Amino acid sequence: MTTAGTVTLPPADFFAVESLLNQAERDKLAELRDFLAREIAPYAGDWWNKAEFPAHILPKLAALQLSTPAQRGYSHLFAGLVIAEMTRVDTSIATFFLVHHDLFVESLYAFGSADQKRRLLDDASNLRITGAFALTEPNHGSDVAGGMETRARRISSTTGRPDDTGDTWVLNGAKRWIGNGTFCDYMLVWGRDEADGSVRGFIVDATLPGITRTRIENKIALRTVQNADIVFDDVSVAEADRFTAISSFDDTNELLRGSRIMVAWQAVGQQLAAFDVARQYAVERRQFGRPLAQFQLVQQQLVTMLGNAVASMGMMAGLARLQENGAADMPQVALAKSYLSARMRETVALGRSILGGNGIVIDYRMAKIFSDAEAIYTYEGSFEINTLIVGRAITGLSAIV
Repeated sequence: MTTAGTVTLPPADFFAVESLLNQAERDKLAELRDFLAREIAPYAGDWWNKAEFPAHILPKLAALQLSTPAQRGYSHLFAGLVIAEMTRVDTSIATFFLVHHDLFVESLYAFGSADQKRRLLDDASNLRITGAFALTEPNHGSDVAGGMETRARRISSTTGRPDDTGDTWVLNGAKRWIGNGTFCDYMLVWGRDEADGSVRGFIVDATLPGITRTRIENKIALRTVQNADIVFDDVSVAEADRFTAISSFDDTNELLRGSRIMVAWQAVGQQLAAFDVARQYAVERRQFGRPLAQFQLVQQQLVTMLGNAVASMGMMAGLARLQENGAADMPQVALAKSYLSARMRETVALGRSILGGNGIVIDYRMAKIFSDAEAIYTYEGSFEINTLIVGRAITGLSAIV
């Protein structure tokens, strides 16, 4: 709760979406909030400024036992609110969590063999090892499904020649914008089979010979996240480390749908953060002899911010209900991502405006919130691509070339 003098102000969850959680979930969310307030909030700005990832917090984060919440029996609504709350405090930590748990660990659950799960799942779930999801490429983002250039060639390790029953795969190519890519222990690498053109997925030890990892510098968003350019030059990967359940890009759609939902929840968290900061600033900052919040135009901006956040939470609560019923299809997910990211952009811009000049200084948090929103607007499908996915669904006609 926020206070203005002796008055307790209502929460940003204005329509009480959290009341839909059961008591155990509400208690766990309170535990997460306490952790974030104690271990993340005081330091997030400094990590962001220095573009440093706080690896030392991983054991404490793992101790919360929040890896892949739905796999632990929590509701999809709770899983989404976990990401929203993390984002509300620090978008970079939320993005690390999303990439590692909702892409890397979920991939092990969805596609891993019994042996792969035995070797990696427990360590990954408890952050004793970290993972990345290497899909996008220097020349292919939205069109990576059809344009993927990374190649995988199956060979015999004995002869070194192509062999469709060989025990080794050789990877060549490049990936870009790979979150956690500079420090991860393993990465899930997607490449096109030279033999038949199908898409294959591999669990790749990030220290293998032939792998070069370079941090992407000079970002204006998610500076704490260690995005990497990764080059594969004749990297040998054992057949035992291939996801045998994957033979086409369509096989990854379930993962991408789930991660896109979580990025939409990030758009919720980003708006909650912007509203938190803007409201507190407005009630405490005095101009012309009275609180900034007492001016009509400032109140109008705050109400618009709140309305956007509440509408976004309501849409995501509805999507969580569809998830519980196994009925959340990609067009619905794409609508949530596109709509929420547009509302988020408006919300953080209004928040930055309320803070005036202080809105461009990291010390007041809003500049970081404003900048990080730009990454959410783009990744897991840009606003335009997600809009066209929905347009295709509601007209039966594709405008995507």
